[in-house]
Amino acid sequence: MSLNSIFQFLVPKDKKFFPLFEQASANLIVLAETLHEAVNAPKNEREEYFKKIEELEATIEEITHKTHLELSRNFITPFDREDIHSLIKAIDNVADFMHGAASKMRLYQVEKITKSIRKLTEINLEACQLIGVGIKELKDMSNHKAIKDTCKKINKLESKADAVFDKAVADIFENENDAKNIIKYKEVLSALESASDKCKSVSNVMEQISVKHS
Repeated sequence: MSLNSIFQFLVPKDKKFFPLFEQASANLIVLAETLHEAVNAPKNEREEYFKKIEELEATIEEITHKTHLELSRNFITPFDREDIHSLIKAIDNVADFMHGAASKMRLYQVEKITKSIRKLTEINLEACQLIGVGIKELKDMSNHKAIKDTCKKINKLESKADAVFDKAVADIFENENDAKNIIKYKEVLSALESASDKCKSVSNVMEQISVKHS
C-alpha cells in the first residue's frame, strides 16, 4: 500500500468538497444541455434558454465561492488545496465561456445558427458530461485507468472542437460578405471553442490529481 493510499484511508471521508464538485458539474451539464437546446430552437424561443443559462452560470459561480470558503475553513481536504482550487476554477471557466457564447448570440441578435455552432455546443455538452463522470471517478479514487480514459476522451473532443472552429472561421471569411456578420459569428465560435479548451483544462486537473494519488 502506497503512502497516499494509507493517507486516504486515515483521512475522514470528505463531506464538504465532493458534494460541491458534484453540484458544480451537474449544473455545468444542464448549462451545456440548455445551450445546445437554445441553438436548436427557433429564434423567438431562445430567450428563455438564455435566461436559464444566466441563472445556471450564477449558480456555478456561487458554488465556486462556497468551495473557496470551505478551503479557508477546513484544514483537512481530500487532496491538495491548490488542486481543489484549480478544479473548481476550471469548471467555473467552462461555464463562463458557454455563458459568454449565449450572451453574444443574445447581444448580437444572431438569427441564423450555423451547423458549426450547433456542432460545437454538441461537443461541449459531451465534454461536460464526461467531466461529470470524471468527478465521480475522482471521488472513489480507486480506478485511475478510468479517470485517465475519461480525460483522454475530453482531450479528443477538444481537438475535434479546434478542427470544427478552424473550418468554420475559414468558411465565414470565404462565404460571408457582411463585415458585421463576420464579427458576430467569429465571436460566438471563439467563445464556444474556448469553452472546449477549458473542458480540457478540467481534464488536466483531474488527471493531475489522479496521478498524485495513484
